[in-house]
Amino acid sequence: GMDALGISALVSIGGDGSLSIAQQMHEHGIPIVGVPKTIDNDLECTVMTFGFDSAVACATDALDRLHTTAESHNRVMVLEVMGRYAGWIALYAGVASGADVILMPEIPYDLEKIARHVTAREALGARFSIVVAAEGARPVGGTVSVLQAGSASAAERLGGIGERLATELAPLVAGKETRSVLLGHLQRGGTPTTFDRLLATRFGARAVELALAGQFGTMVALDPPDIVAVPLEKMVGRIRTVPLDSDVIRTARA
Repeated sequence: GMDALGISALVSIGGDGSLSIAQQMHEHGIPIVGVPKTIDNDLECTVMTFGFDSAVACATDALDRLHTTAESHNRVMVLEVMGRYAGWIALYAGVASGADVILMPEIPYDLEKIARHVTAREALGARFSIVVAAEGARPVGGTVSVLQAGSASAAERLGGIGERLATELAPLVAGKETRSVLLGHLQRGGTPTTFDRLLATRFGARAVELALAGQFGTMVALDPPDIVAVPLEKMVGRIRTVPLDSDVIRTARA
């Protein structure tokens, strides 16, 4: 088939789904190399995927803008960002923009604790608070917010955590105005950051080198300072969540 089409190699660019299919194609003898691209940054074996830095830049910009309106109207603003199972975007954007509360799938949240934090800030003279929540954040002992249940043809759609938080927080913060904003697909487009442009170019160049060398069934990965090749089978079907001992989490707590 491939020979008849005059194709000597395939490069599969994408997240876990695309790369799982690439691994299956490799098992069927198709010469293929993977390139990790997802804004969620949740792939094993690579320190970063391209798309992530640009998405974080977008979320950080949104949080900076919300800061203005939160401050002038003394509000609690909740920004819902992407991240079904991993809180990379929420954590990085939250730390970068100085959010007051960061909620992520890896650490179930306690609503009362959030309310106490908002109230304590108020007592110190900060009349507003900014909360950033990954779509997959869930309360202690509770479940994620599902917009649409999964089916044979589609994964379940998460969403609504921002709205839910804004509604549930209001009575706990002395009737303070709470508002939620859903960043949605804006995170997925626009002009890529310099970091992502460079990373994508380095990934692409390495992928072509691997194809020319006949090293198929591999994925290019960032292993600073190098771009390396890892077997596709090593990373397929495993989600890389934020490690709880991550220094970025320690920084956020501090």
